[in-house]
Amino acid sequence: MTATKSVSLAGGVSTSPAGSRSRAAEKRRKWYEIIGLTTPAIAVYVMFVLVPMGFAVYYSLYRWRGVGPPTQFVGFDNYVLAFQDPIFIDALRNNAIIVVGSLLVQGPIALGVALLLNRRFRGRTVFRLLVFVPYVLAEVTVGIMWKLILTDGGTVDALLKSLGLGGLTQAWLADLDVVIWTLLFVLTWKYVGFAIILLLAGLSNVPSELTEAAAIDGAGWWQIQRHITIPLLGPTIRIWMFLSIIGSLQVFDVIWVTSVPAVRSLGASGTMATYMVDNGFFARLWGYGNAVAVILFVISFVAALLFQRFLLRRDIEGAITGRVG
Repeated sequence: MTATKSVSLAGGVSTSPAGSRSRAAEKRRKWYEIIGLTTPAIAVYVMFVLVPMGFAVYYSLYRWRGVGPPTQFVGFDNYVLAFQDPIFIDALRNNAIIVVGSLLVQGPIALGVALLLNRRFRGRTVFRLLVFVPYVLAEVTVGIMWKLILTDGGTVDALLKSLGLGGLTQAWLADLDVVIWTLLFVLTWKYVGFAIILLLAGLSNVPSELTEAAAIDGAGWWQIQRHITIPLLGPTIRIWMFLSIIGSLQVFDVIWVTSVPAVRSLGASGTMATYMVDNGFFARLWGYGNAVAVILFVISFVAALLFQRFLLRRDIEGAITGRVG
């Protein structure tokens, strides 16, 4: 009778060709399972992401008004026209203001509120709910609400006048120098709740033993937050920064509903997304609109790659564990 196993002098076990075939069959079965489980997701991704992206690139190379197949090939002229349009340059500037403003305004506010809400006090659950309410409101609802509040003679103007500050009233959504900062305030009110909840989730993973040991050693509350809590929140803060940057580059709904079309057409309140819709959909310059969409995608993609390369790399590498062999 042929043996299927043999014991080596070092105490190891060597398998026969039958055992090797069994492992090979198991490996093939695992690959079949991986292919079977991932194929539907890959098919959906290709159909609803890669194919539309390919069509967008294709149409961006034509001057096309959406009737019939595109026939007037213009190459990269649509891209050149976009960067020669001062309104598009203003849209890029507005997106940059929103990105930087979101990081510099929402971040400190969210961190401070999250640290306060992480402490135990009566009514803490109610406060957590209240700060999250704006985020769960629909963007259209937020836009309409703030448009009514900020209109001439609206709630904000009436409040300022009642406080004797009537001189501070502005055409909040019509002044070309003020409107982008007004929209930044609205976006902060809308999305700061998401940052707070995300940071609270990160705070729940901070070991209490570390803060208790620091308190026993005589560290004050601020010292504990500065030297223990905030450094341990680093991965959560970086994830929020990544989401905030990509969302700020692609922001559309709140800006579209809140801003005044005439002001937006002058470049004071438009973003790349609103510019794309104004010039691609309403002006029926479909090729040009697709070129703007491709530019927006490239900027967002490059920003995501750079952020992952320089800021998220350590977190991603730390999350990967080697296989014990």
